[in-house]
Amino acid sequence: MSQIFDLYVATETLADDAQQLGVTVEALQDISVQVSATLIAQPEAYLQLAYRVTLPLKCLATQLTWPKWQSNKVGFNDYLWEQTCLECFLAGRLIGKNYSIHNDSLLDHNDRTTNKTTSYIEINASPDGQYALYEFDSYRNPATLPPKPVLQADRQTHAFIDWNNISKLQTASQTSASQLYQYERRFRIPLSQWYDDATCDSGYDRVLDYIHPCVILSFDATVLYFAPKHAAPPDFHNRQYWTPFDRLAALTK
Repeated sequence: MSQIFDLYVATETLADDAQQLGVTVEALQDISVQVSATLIAQPEAYLQLAYRVTLPLKCLATQLTWPKWQSNKVGFNDYLWEQTCLECFLAGRLIGKNYSIHNDSLLDHNDRTTNKTTSYIEINASPDGQYALYEFDSYRNPATLPPKPVLQADRQTHAFIDWNNISKLQTASQTSASQLYQYERRFRIPLSQWYDDATCDSGYDRVLDYIHPCVILSFDATVLYFAPKHAAPPDFHNRQYWTPFDRLAALTK
């Protein structure tokens, strides 16, 4: 099972964007972006994110910047949001340095609004294999650029994502019937890099409270922003628009 998200394009500048790309507003609204979040327990606890982008027109496909997968590019890099970028924001009582799963006095497991931390993580991933994970103590804080990288439990090593089964994914395909152009990427975030084995075994499924998958698609000089819900103007960091993490839906059986 997975928690499924349909992402929608931000509309503030959509008329101008359509004119620049030589298509209708309706064509841009017909771009389909879907993200699935799956929580897997064994043999290692991790969150898997799968992204699927479907374009309705060939002219959009020819203008889309979708970097080809390059295994030698896999690694941490900053400023990935400046072009096509697969993103996800995560928040929870166990994200950040202020909470520990071993201190249950801090947690009310039946109330998301009690004892919640303002810390959150931003995940950036380029289709070519580059990635970055950033940690914020509160809304866009610290405001330095590039942001503060997320570190593993040793507080020295950069956290990472694991690209899995990349060779089996479509990088760009066209179906003869509907003339749709699909682009897919999938990666997972091992939870053990933040928490020890005992923590993951006893409560890995309580790590997340909120999730906000987003996508930036770059078409030459035109950039489109996709999210389940949007602030105005678009602001992926605005937690008012994030979705509660549905553990039961996301947890594999």
